[in-house]
Amino acid sequence: MISRTHLCRVALLAVVLLAPLAARAQSDQQLVVDRASRTIADLRHDKAFGNARQLMHQARAVLIVPRLFIVGGEGGTGVLLARGANGAWSDPAFYAIGSASFGLQAGLEQSEAVLLVMTQKGLDALMRDQFKVGAQAGIAVATLGSGVEGAVSAGGPDIVVWSSSSGVYAGIALNGSIIKPQPEDDQTYYGRPLTTHDVLYGRVPPAPQATALRRELAGVG
Repeated sequence: MISRTHLCRVALLAVVLLAPLAARAQSDQQLVVDRASRTIADLRHDKAFGNARQLMHQARAVLIVPRLFIVGGEGGTGVLLARGANGAWSDPAFYAIGSASFGLQAGLEQSEAVLLVMTQKGLDALMRDQFKVGAQAGIAVATLGSGVEGAVSAGGPDIVVWSSSSGVYAGIALNGSIIKPQPEDDQTYYGRPLTTHDVLYGRVPPAPQATALRRELAGVG
């Protein structure tokens, strides 16, 4: 018969062994958030995105993918933040993006991308279980540099894509890419099960570890 003392020792050992794994998982998510802050800083200084403030002021939400791996179409992990009624940015909800191939200029293996969600319709589409760029009826997606400055008025695109590689516009075309919420990453980051809606609409206390990202976004728009 297994004694209670032995069971307690086994349970304690499990906690000791698993704690570093949990901490590492959480730090992985924090790394994405920290990199997203740097991506927004890059956006602020990229001449290819000269109307960044105008676009950001009008955006309902922003999806930031700080590392978009292009070789083999692996994709990347990013965060989605929504603008509240008071103009403040929400906490980040985690997303993944993947595609068999990305259309881009030759010679690029890694990039960073920001998807500015200009309409509520575009945000609603991203919050579904799966969003396929270019395949959603009624959702218009434009790549920065293709007349977007004049297209942010009524009837303009629902989503505007900006991308860069080492601060240089990369011209990535995301058509066919799959964008999906990652609730398991949200759970790891916030410590409990949450939906994307919970995170974006303030049903969790503000995460202090995401303050730098929210501040960086506020500095743009």
